Amino acid sequence: MKKMSMLLAALLLAPAPALAADYKCHGNRVEKSGSTQYTVRTSGADITIEKGGGTRGRAVKRGGGYAVEVGGSTQATIENGRIYKGGSTWATVSDAQRVYDCPDTVAATLWVLAQTGQL
Repeated sequence: MKKMSMLLAALLLAPAPALAADYKCHGNRVEKSGSTQYTVRTSGADITIEKGGGTRGRAVKRGGGYAVEVGGSTQATIENGRIYKGGSTWATVSDAQRVYDCPDTVAATLWVLAQTGQL
């Protein structure tokens, strides 16, 4: 009985395994379950997310961060590891990377596009 309670205690104190991201970047592709969902294009420091040849949104380099734009309208900004909407912290880049296993700006851009219904 003592061994059982020690095993139970050890299991309860063990760190939880990290959850795997739903989406993963492979080169310029964003895949889910091995199937390409989005294409990532870069031009200088700017990043464009495409699906089916159409642009879903862009991350445009501005100063020390990025502005995430849809149709030329800024939806959010990414700076210092945080995603801002209207000047307030909306999420962290780490939050985005839990869903999108991609480079930080790509993950954050995909996250913003998903939150705004643009993906």
